[in-house]
Amino acid sequence: MIGKYTKSLLLENKESYLIPAENVATVLYSHPLEHALLVLSKVGYSKIPVLDSSDHLVGLISLANIVDRMMDLDGFNSEILDGLSVADVMEVDVASLRQEDDLEDALHLLVDASFLPIVDEDNVFGGIITRKEVLKSVNHLVHEVERRYEFVAREKEVNEKLNN
Repeated sequence: MIGKYTKSLLLENKESYLIPAENVATVLYSHPLEHALLVLSKVGYSKIPVLDSSDHLVGLISLANIVDRMMDLDGFNSEILDGLSVADVMEVDVASLRQEDDLEDALHLLVDASFLPIVDEDNVFGGIITRKEVLKSVNHLVHEVERRYEFVAREKEVNEKLNN
């Protein structure tokens, strides 16, 4: 559990956590795989959300997913992409959050992900929370916490440290 003072400092910049869907590069699961490769290479991200035609989150696609598919015994073969769609190589069953989910859940999931898709109760994509934005708040926390609060060590913890 995150302490109330720590959580308060972390959430001071919470409005910057969510990058809205309209500002996030996405592809449709039905797009040709070559299109996803083009989008990924142009936006400079290694992974982006995959949506259906009703803006539901259905997965993620990465450069690694595409490159893995392009490999054959002789090396890279771009002809392998012909006729394949994003759905053929995308990651499914990906972690996502709702805006109302607890910050602690986001922190745990962001250990292994550079971003988390945000969805509503119908799984409609609303945007992403990035590790970068959360780390900016952690940076804010570590620079502000001792300016705003005075810490007093608990006697039991101090005695345990002295005895070890």
